[in-house]
Amino acid sequence: MAVTDTKAAAQSKGPQPGQSGDAMYLSLGARLANNKGWLGFWFMLPATAFLVAFLTYPLGLGIWLSLTDASIGRSGVFIGIENFVWLMDDDVFWLSVFNTMLYTVVASVFKFAIGLYLALLLNKHIPFKAFIRAIVLLPWIVPTVLSAIAFWWIYDAQFSVISWALSGMGLIDENINFLGDPWNARWATIFANIWRGVPFVAITLLAGLQTVSPSLYEAATIDGANRWQLFRYVTYPMLTPIIAVVMTFSVLFTFTDFQLIYALTRGGPVNATHLMATLSFQRAILGGNLGEGAAISTAMIPFLLSAILFSWFGLQRRKWQQGEGDD
Repeated sequence: MAVTDTKAAAQSKGPQPGQSGDAMYLSLGARLANNKGWLGFWFMLPATAFLVAFLTYPLGLGIWLSLTDASIGRSGVFIGIENFVWLMDDDVFWLSVFNTMLYTVVASVFKFAIGLYLALLLNKHIPFKAFIRAIVLLPWIVPTVLSAIAFWWIYDAQFSVISWALSGMGLIDENINFLGDPWNARWATIFANIWRGVPFVAITLLAGLQTVSPSLYEAATIDGANRWQLFRYVTYPMLTPIIAVVMTFSVLFTFTDFQLIYALTRGGPVNATHLMATLSFQRAILGGNLGEGAAISTAMIPFLLSAILFSWFGLQRRKWQQGEGDD
C-alpha cells in the first residue's frame, strides 16, 4: 500500500530533475490515464479545432463583413451598423423576410403533419413495410439540384404534366403558369420543399416511436384508453424531445434553404420567391457588395437562435417529465 502511494505521489509531482525523456513521457501518459478531465480535453481538441476553423471563423468573418463596406476585390472599412440601417428601408429585403417566414412556417407545419402521419403508419405491422420505408426515403436521397430540375419540368409553363392532366380532365382551359406568377411560384417552391423534407421528419419520428415501450400502451389500454388518448398521453409525451430536435433541424434547413430556390426560380419572378439566403448571395456574390450581403445573412441569426431555443425548451420539458432539474 505504501509503495503504491509513493508511486502515485511521484506521478502526481511530474518529472523530477535528472529524469530522462522516456520518464517524462511516461509521467505525462500516466497523468492523462489517471485524469479523465485531461483525457477528455485531448479527445475533444480535434473536433474543437475543426469547429473553430470551419464554423466559428466563417461566422465571425461574416459578422465583421456586415459591419464594413467591403466589396469583391476591396477589403473595405468599418462603417458600424450602416448596412443594417440601409436594409431597414430596402423593400426587397423585407419582401425576402416575408417570403422566408412564409416558406419556413408553411413548409415546416406540413412536413411535420405528413411526416408524423407516415411515421405512425409505418410503425404498424403492414405488408412490405421495409420496401415502403425505402420508397419514403427516396425524395431525401435524391440530390437537391436533380429534384429541382424535375420540378422545373413539372412546373413548366408549356409542358407541365399537371397542366396536361388537368386540361385532359377538362378542369382548366389553359396551362397554369406555376413559376411565372408570384403567388403560384411561392406555393410551387413550398410544395417542392415539403416533398423533399417529409422523409427526414418521418424516418426520424419513426425511430423515436420504436423506442416507446409496448408495455405503456398495454397498461393504458387496460385502463380503457382509446386510440386518441393513447396518442395524447403516451405517444406524444414520449416523442416530445424527438419532435423538438426534428423540428429544430427542419426549421433550420428550411429557413436557410438556398439550392432549391436558386435552381428553380433564382428568386423570381420579380423577387417573389427570394429568401434571405438567396438575396444575400445575389447582393454579395453577383452584385459584388460583400458587406451588404453579409448584413442580410447576419440578420438571419436571431431567427435561427429562436429555433434553437425552441429545441432547448422541448428538451427541458422532457427533463421535467423525468423528474430532473434544470441545467
